[in-house]
Amino acid sequence: MFGRDGGKMLLSIDVIFKIVLLFFVLVTIHEWGHYYFAKRAGILVREFAIGFGPKLFSFIRGETRYTLRLLPIGGFVRMAGEDPEIIEVQPGQTIAVGLKQNRVDRIYLDQLDQRTDVIQGSVESIDLERDLKVKLDIGGETAVYPVDPKAFMIARGKETQIAPLDRQFGSKTVGQRMMTIFAGPLMNFILAFILFIGVMFMAGMPVNVKIDRVEPDSPAQIAGLMAGDIVTEVDGKPIKEDPTALINLIHESPNKQMNWTVVRGGQQQIIKVTPQIKDGVPLVGVRLTSDKRTATFGEALQGGWMNMVEATKQIMTGFKMLVMGQFTLDDLGGPVRIVEVTGEHASAGLTQYTFWFAIMSLYLGIFNLLPFPALDGSRLVFLALEAVRGRPVDPNRESMVHFIGFAMLMLLVIAVTYNDILRLIKG
Repeated sequence: MFGRDGGKMLLSIDVIFKIVLLFFVLVTIHEWGHYYFAKRAGILVREFAIGFGPKLFSFIRGETRYTLRLLPIGGFVRMAGEDPEIIEVQPGQTIAVGLKQNRVDRIYLDQLDQRTDVIQGSVESIDLERDLKVKLDIGGETAVYPVDPKAFMIARGKETQIAPLDRQFGSKTVGQRMMTIFAGPLMNFILAFILFIGVMFMAGMPVNVKIDRVEPDSPAQIAGLMAGDIVTEVDGKPIKEDPTALINLIHESPNKQMNWTVVRGGQQQIIKVTPQIKDGVPLVGVRLTSDKRTATFGEALQGGWMNMVEATKQIMTGFKMLVMGQFTLDDLGGPVRIVEVTGEHASAGLTQYTFWFAIMSLYLGIFNLLPFPALDGSRLVFLALEAVRGRPVDPNRESMVHFIGFAMLMLLVIAVTYNDILRLIKG
């Protein structure tokens, strides 16, 4: 996949692009869910970021800064009121304000002598959350100015939009806040379902059960079965388009002769096959496939939902085994392993890549709903506690819990990444 010749190098670039696309879309759609419902609730969204760490690229549109950061291990939506974000102005402090239509739209905290077209004075009182007013002592006279709800505070070369109480995350109802948090995983679930439906259209619906390959010296070859044979009946039981029915009949017939009705070249014939036990399982030595037709929308909808339900069960089983200690650290895969497996699926064709895309989106949604500190699920637990108690948990305590959880997650990522690198080195 990573060879030097032109064709392989092109394939390598294609696979790398698909890997980057998958992670970018999954994180973006997740954070967009938080962003969209925060905006609907009237919350001021300060930053929409993909990745963590140093900024690579950013721009401001409307009230929000959109940022691409160095470490591609997630993303975040920074909402007003979640973190300390504005320097508090104290009574007696000298500031300068800029007016627009008789309202303060700029509050300067430093380099006051370099500001032009401003009013400078000593703060008697200032309220940037409720009353939106600032009272200044200007040369011994008191002046009161209304503050624009979208005014900016400027300090150390940085502009920060103020956030009146009704624009802060904590001022919204518990329901609005829960929806804002839940919306991230919800978008991943919706994307996964759409992708599973797409897989059904791409893969098509089977119309028969056909032999794709016959293993050498197997019971199937000895009996005379050939690649391309369409299996219609076994011992008088119709097979139709369900390979599971054929597999179950084989497993139920160890060392027992079976009558297979097959269609070859348009002609029907009966072939006698006797499954032999290999590694404790009755087998005949064939690989099955089928001819396909385009799925109807109803079939794609039903098949997509069934695939999503089955994948959810498998993911939850994996989490259960992890909690019960049935996995060791060496069994876990980190970012390197995920990239490696994603590359394998990307190389296997569009249908397989789309299926893996859906699995990863579903996994990201479920993982984020786990009640582990720093994940969306933990934040939902705190909001549920607030709803039951009638008052919020101490924000400082909640922030500490999330900080510890995030640190633990980062340590786990480092540990499994180290294992992934060792695994690659050892081959």
